[in-house]
Amino acid sequence: MKGKSPSITNKLWSCSAVLAILLFWQVITGTGMIDAFLLPSPLQVIKAFITEFPTLMEHSVITLSEAFVGLGLGIFLGFLMAVAMDQFEPLYQALYPLVILTQTVPTVAIAPLLVLWFGYEMTPKVILIVITTFFPITIGLLTGFRSSDPDAVSLLRAMGAGKRQIFFYIKLPGAMDPFFSGLRISASYAVVGAVISEWLGGFGGLGVYMTRVKKAFSFDKMFAVILLISIISLILMNGVEILQWLFMPWKRIKNDK
Repeated sequence: MKGKSPSITNKLWSCSAVLAILLFWQVITGTGMIDAFLLPSPLQVIKAFITEFPTLMEHSVITLSEAFVGLGLGIFLGFLMAVAMDQFEPLYQALYPLVILTQTVPTVAIAPLLVLWFGYEMTPKVILIVITTFFPITIGLLTGFRSSDPDAVSLLRAMGAGKRQIFFYIKLPGAMDPFFSGLRISASYAVVGAVISEWLGGFGGLGVYMTRVKKAFSFDKMFAVILLISIISLILMNGVEILQWLFMPWKRIKNDK
């Protein structure tokens, strides 16, 4: 119970801040300080969200399909790269600058090229999501691998353990915390990356729908899409926390004490 009270208090403060922002937003739009065609009120956004909910769900299925495929491949690629770079120092020296370099190029600049090369189907969108999601996974795992307790590693080596045993008994469990931290970031990046890639063309998805309503100046519907993207991202991040709770029982036991 001691650990729950600060958590509840923090959530109350967060909810209060969000409610204050929404109230201020409603006041400045409801009183005419900002025209509705420039900034719809929260009530208009909620009304559009309810009205367009079936359509939003149809498009969200496409976006989530792209996001999950891209995130899965990003996790796989990030894990392989992190393990390879940890096991072979020359590979680390060669690939680490390239991994950093992939994050210096804006995704908006890469997306048109991917559409030009691979068309308007799912492939360019998945590639863009992989580019944006593998980096937090790779860096998180590498940080965990390289922060392993040297005394524990030396003890296992003295007992005759090889690289495989050291990896599975010391490095991998120690890297779980930074891995899940990176996964939370990648989960939100996956949805945002899918939407950005859909802006440049496609036959469905939240990004395509957002582009259509923006051209029609239906900004209440556009804000409804933004609201849905935020909700999906929060759900995915909470899902990662649940996975962390399931796959890290030692941390669960520690928190219960």
